[in-house]
Amino acid sequence: MSEFQNITPASISEYADTHTSDLPKILQELERETCVKSINPRMLSGKLQGQFLNLICRMLKPENILEVGTFTGYSALSMLYGTDEKSHLYTIEVNPEQEEIIRKYIEKSGLKERITLIISEAKSEIPKFENDFFELIFLDADKINYPLYYELLMPKLKKGGVLIADNALWSGAVTNENSKDKEVIALQTFNDLVQNDKKSQNVLLPFRDGLMCVMKI
Repeated sequence: MSEFQNITPASISEYADTHTSDLPKILQELERETCVKSINPRMLSGKLQGQFLNLICRMLKPENILEVGTFTGYSALSMLYGTDEKSHLYTIEVNPEQEEIIRKYIEKSGLKERITLIISEAKSEIPKFENDFFELIFLDADKINYPLYYELLMPKLKKGGVLIADNALWSGAVTNENSKDKEVIALQTFNDLVQNDKKSQNVLLPFRDGLMCVMKI
């Protein structure tokens, strides 16, 4: 029997998880509460992606971070734990039902003074920020509007700044050129926009559900 016969994506993911540094325990608590109270807990970033975002913050040392799509706050706190006291994170969440749990864990985190939570539609809030303001943007909102968000967000990103978009592979569905699904088509359009943008450099990582990483050049 080949030693590779029993290797599965699940076993690889589990191995990667056990060989990734832990984030603060408050995030484990938040993950548990999200799983109990949310109807779609898989939307939460989780340990691997949270630690990846944390490391990106440690490398970039951003002063201003924008997150589009807060969900319950896991990714926001993961990023901010990778920064120092000079950093501030703005996070936009459209669903007011998430506000209670988000604010609960912002309070517990000890980072309250460095987080601005905005409960509103992102497409109306993004234009309010100054251009060339953010060093890091994390996009994890409604997929239908990804192409619009890209057009709105890139002017807000500083030169040398990084935009990371989650779900860029959509479980592999973006590879279907004949798809009629509106979300798939929107993500295909978004990925093509990024690929053809001469003012950026990008890499699409086949990590979790696909992370499109874009640097403004």
